[in-house]
Amino acid sequence: MIELFVPGRLCLFGEHSDWAGGYRASRPALAPGYCLVAGTDQGLTARLERRPRSFEIASALPDGRRAGPVRIEAEPDALEAVARSDDFMSYAAGVAAVIRRRYAVGGLFVEITRADLPIRKGLSSSAALCVLVARAYSEAYGLMLSTREEMELAYAGERLAGSECGRMDQVCAYGRRLSFLTFDGSEFDVEPLEPGASFELLIVDLRSDKDTRRILTDLNACFPDTPGERAAGVREALGRCNAELLARARRAVGCGDAAALGALMREAQALFDAKVAPASAALAAPRLRAVLTHTATGRLAYGGKGVGSQGDGCAQLVTRGPAERAELSAILERELGVRALPLTLRPSPAAG
Repeated sequence: MIELFVPGRLCLFGEHSDWAGGYRASRPALAPGYCLVAGTDQGLTARLERRPRSFEIASALPDGRRAGPVRIEAEPDALEAVARSDDFMSYAAGVAAVIRRRYAVGGLFVEITRADLPIRKGLSSSAALCVLVARAYSEAYGLMLSTREEMELAYAGERLAGSECGRMDQVCAYGRRLSFLTFDGSEFDVEPLEPGASFELLIVDLRSDKDTRRILTDLNACFPDTPGERAAGVREALGRCNAELLARARRAVGCGDAAALGALMREAQALFDAKVAPASAALAAPRLRAVLTHTATGRLAYGGKGVGSQGDGCAQLVTRGPAERAELSAILERELGVRALPLTLRPSPAAG
């Protein structure tokens, strides 16, 4: 048996600008997209082995339950049919279908033995699953896929399953590192970014529901040149305004300035609330607001914002230090019924 681990990803800044930047392929007047992304400590751990004629997947779930096993004939048509269904493994089937059409491979068994990454919370649980399946096929059949090739297959599979995601989510393929991403039409660049000091972050699972597909559909409807003030505001926020914010966020990370990074998160959330959230009713987020405006958050964190597609999935907070993070975690869990996950962005040992 081969074992693999793929983390989730936390978008610190630049949510939605990946797919928005993709519209430059047909509308060059739009701004490129920029994102600042970190791999999470949480993710999917799996074991795998080759199977001759079936694609089979089973998974532990974060709440302790199990899903599957789901067995599908390892033929492209059968896999695509599941990918286009509402099955919980539609994304995995989509990646398997893409790989079966491109490579001379057979079936596969994947068992996710540990899944501590919150699902549908903006931490790329679906992209982590898609990358996991692409990497599993590469390992099982000796395909020698590069990280970028794994990302491309994962993206194609998720799109086949009906998601209107951009290319940011699949950067979880690079692991736990911090990356600066640029999206320009069909081209994208992934650049490692070294933090100038440690940042003590707190990811807050809001334990509520969000409709990512609805959010993506509503916001895509504002592109590439939909008329009206609201659509223009979305394009401005995800384009020009995002580019300016990301330049400052990159400097703050490089300088190790946690206070500046927290302040920029507050500014980014205000921009999102003013110009993007009005475009989708699915972006109403009372649980997110409760965390960001909590008195303990103001006292123990420099600032925070929503995660991923936003909505009531997760919040992220730049805390003032490890002790403050532990205290804030306990308060929010006790008073708001959320689940708090620590994440520390550290300089690499070579940088020190």
